[in-house]
Amino acid sequence: MNKEEKYQLLQQQIAALIEGETDAVAIMANTAAAIHEAMGFWWTGFYLEKNGVLVLGPFQGPVACYRISHGKGVCGTAYERRKTIVVPDVEHFPGHIACSSESRSEIVVPIFSPAPAQLAPTAPSILGVLDIDSRQLATFDDTDRRYLEAIVALLAPHLL
Repeated sequence: MNKEEKYQLLQQQIAALIEGETDAVAIMANTAAAIHEAMGFWWTGFYLEKNGVLVLGPFQGPVACYRISHGKGVCGTAYERRKTIVVPDVEHFPGHIACSSESRSEIVVPIFSPAPAQLAPTAPSILGVLDIDSRQLATFDDTDRRYLEAIVALLAPHLL
């Protein structure tokens, strides 16, 4: 099965997992586990925006940094820029925060709060980020970006 086929099945699985569930922590925990298991990544998890800083949420993998300031590392930069960041080699990302020396490449996807229709012209707020690390260089590409952005869009309404 190729990467795109794995993501298509994963997206369906996550949609089924979250259907009817209302607890944000449970949703993030099972989503992190599903992505981690299906794709075999090194670290898969969430950082949530709390009082001006990203705070560690549910994850799969080795221990991680508790807090990341906005604009710091890949997570803080994705948050600040309000866009997904794909890093083929973390050694070449200025200010990379090395929670684990085994991480070699990374993707961070912002989770946007769904804006009510009357607020559509304004930019939605960011609830946090989905952070995924790999032990291999250049693991992540546009396929990962597209599917992971779709997955966090499924989750966002449940994380409010």
